[in-house]
Amino acid sequence: MTTRKKLEGNGLWESSRMMLPEHKEAIIRKRLEEGRKDRPTLDPQQMELIEQALVESFHEHRTITVRLFDEYEDIELKGIVVLIHAFKREIKLSIGEGDWHWIKIDEIVSAN
Repeated sequence: MTTRKKLEGNGLWESSRMMLPEHKEAIIRKRLEEGRKDRPTLDPQQMELIEQALVESFHEHRTITVRLFDEYEDIELKGIVVLIHAFKREIKLSIGEGDWHWIKIDEIVSAN
């Protein structure tokens, strides 16, 4: 009966007194892969709305919240667009006194 319990669920790993580093790394990698998400595909209308919000923030010096794609958890930044490089498709977002980020427009999934 006790052998059967060891083999249920994660019992085999939990009952092991020793685990090879390769196995531990493989388990960690698998857990990370399970939480990974794909980049959303934005249609042209959504991209136009994002770009319009960026331009309005730039011209009107209005605070904007941008959500950036990340494989595990999206990142939200709040600030004012102070520079737009149309050719490079990136913006400079000022998030505080002397604190700013260069952001590629293609990384943005939403902007309000």
